[in-house]
Amino acid sequence: MGDNTDPSKTDLKKTVDGYRARRGEIRILELPETRYLAVDGAGDPNTAPAYRAALEALYPLAYRLKFAARETLGRDHVVPPLEGLWWAEEMDAFTSRRDKHAWRWTMMIAVPPWIPESLVAQTRETTRGTSDTVQVRSLSEGKCVQTLHVGSFDDEGPTIERMHQHALAAGYRLAGRHHEIYLSDPRRTAPERLRTILRQPLA
Repeated sequence: MGDNTDPSKTDLKKTVDGYRARRGEIRILELPETRYLAVDGAGDPNTAPAYRAALEALYPLAYRLKFAARETLGRDHVVPPLEGLWWAEEMDAFTSRRDKHAWRWTMMIAVPPWIPESLVAQTRETTRGTSDTVQVRSLSEGKCVQTLHVGSFDDEGPTIERMHQHALAAGYRLAGRHHEIYLSDPRRTAPERLRTILRQPLA
């Protein structure tokens, strides 16, 4: 989209620690509260109409908000990457069986902290098709463990297991929902080269 080439734009991926991850490195970090544009849904993300509808609602609003902030605040930014919270009523449907039809999810795009609530609300109400589906939510994950997975989404299991074991060995317990941040566009990137930050809140 060319959005990453203008050095005058703020890019949260370069300035926010939560977007920093390296392959093979597992980190425990403390994350601040973050606002998101969010859509809830359920089902296999490869086939569920609700998943595609969620993305079709999120991206237009995220870009409208970017343009509104540039016009009214004089501050431009790169639209942050798509993120997702994932869970299932029986967690092995997510972690081992990978029964995607049983998955539940919240797809999200972060809102830069300098954009006021009033502008977010105004943009949401005036962007067609989003006011009924896209919510604005704050997420406070606090202490988390995360790492970078390179490869297909279907091959994440061993990486997730190593991340969980690292946290447990450090004296933490798992809390909250599995969180993924998509640094690659699966429409343009081969599955073996996909870069995804995997995150798990801790207690």
